Amino acid sequence: MFSKATANFVRQIDPEGSLIHVSRVNDSQKLVPMALVVKRNRLWFWQRPKYHPTDFTLSDLLLGDKTLSPGLCETEFLTYKGTFGDKLSGKLKTKAGSVSVALEGRGTTMLQSCFGKLKKEELDVIKLLRDSRSRLVDMQHVLVQQLEKRADVLAVVKERIVTTNSCSITQTKKEQCIFQGVVGLLDILGSSVKVCVKDTNNIEMDSDVSLEIPSDTVIAYSILELEIKKNGHYNICLQPGTIGGFVSDTWPSQDSLNVVDGKCNGENVPTLQNGSQEMDLSPLAELNQSTRCALFKKLQETMRDRTALSYLQCVLEKLCGDDTLDMANQDMDRLSSDIHSECSQAASPAHLNATHLLVSAMEELPDETLSLLSESRADFLEAFNTLMCRLKESSGTLSIQHLPILLQDNQAFQLAEQLLSSTNVTLKRNADSLWTETGDKAEALPLILCLSTHGLSLLCTGLK
Repeated sequence: MFSKATANFVRQIDPEGSLIHVSRVNDSQKLVPMALVVKRNRLWFWQRPKYHPTDFTLSDLLLGDKTLSPGLCETEFLTYKGTFGDKLSGKLKTKAGSVSVALEGRGTTMLQSCFGKLKKEELDVIKLLRDSRSRLVDMQHVLVQQLEKRADVLAVVKERIVTTNSCSITQTKKEQCIFQGVVGLLDILGSSVKVCVKDTNNIEMDSDVSLEIPSDTVIAYSILELEIKKNGHYNICLQPGTIGGFVSDTWPSQDSLNVVDGKCNGENVPTLQNGSQEMDLSPLAELNQSTRCALFKKLQETMRDRTALSYLQCVLEKLCGDDTLDMANQDMDRLSSDIHSECSQAASPAHLNATHLLVSAMEELPDETLSLLSESRADFLEAFNTLMCRLKESSGTLSIQHLPILLQDNQAFQLAEQLLSSTNVTLKRNADSLWTETGDKAEALPLILCLSTHGLSLLCTGLK
């Protein structure tokens, strides 16, 4: 509830900026100026990182006895009051072999946030640079030792938005949920699953909750990332978009990565940000034709309902990380039911990972893009995928003679234009060639669209 209110606040007042919303009230006490925050990248490159406040400040991390005193500039920010309402409806049904799925939810939610008059506290970065000059990071510090084993990034709190008076957040929720079973798509992918559901009754729940937030509560903040070298020397990343991290003989520099905060800086992204797994959709092509057909149709149905798509992504993410599926941990605890899934024989990890990758990509697409993909025929998706591959191979400009035959039809070409336009990419052509122009706000969306259409084309290859 608090997290949703602060997320709405950041979305409204700084949608393209650097502010990060505070997820928990308890984190507010840790987010002092110059506090250290851990930036942890998520599984897929386009997912925004998660930020974890620590109990330390930059002064705690540096060698030497002198404590750094942050210089602060405090200004009035704005007065904020917002009311947000949702009417939610989601439905996912499928049956394959011994496994069936039925998930349905309806509800209305009204969230009112009244943060009142806010102030901004900003770190004096020039003073910080002057005071910390020639200081080294203690590479034996417990926090450094733990983070250096991962690809995490340390950052310092640069500014924070703070409440000046006590304020309130009120949420009124009415919802009705029906939940039975877990993911028949697993059976489509070759998994034999036993499902036990102890309670399949309808759940109706009304709630009216109000939180009183005290003054001096941090609701949003921004950070400056640190680049820490093996010898303890460090740099504060001052330029927007500059990536920090640990630089050593064993860990690659973060500058070598192609993406930051879900934004793609290059075209080729062969691995995930944590380097743990390749983004490989080819296992989808290895499925037999009937399986690919069933999966393709089921994904097109699911794309028409974002609630169902998000639910499916959560299930697949859990399955790819663990053989045991406990949906009580997936925001389903309110259903008061214990749901467990045990695999009597393991599903193909390659098939599950490829499906998870495809569904995770589709979930990040705008509603308009999902709607167009859900209505697209198999032959169009294959032709569109071919077009994208040829444009990439030709370094962005393609001879009109190499336009796929299907897309030479005006109606099909217009659909391709619509699909790209929904991700802020313009498809242009003249008498001899065609090319794409990417808008400033496209970020990773064009690449995610290509990934999604490639996966879908692998499923529908050879289908009529």
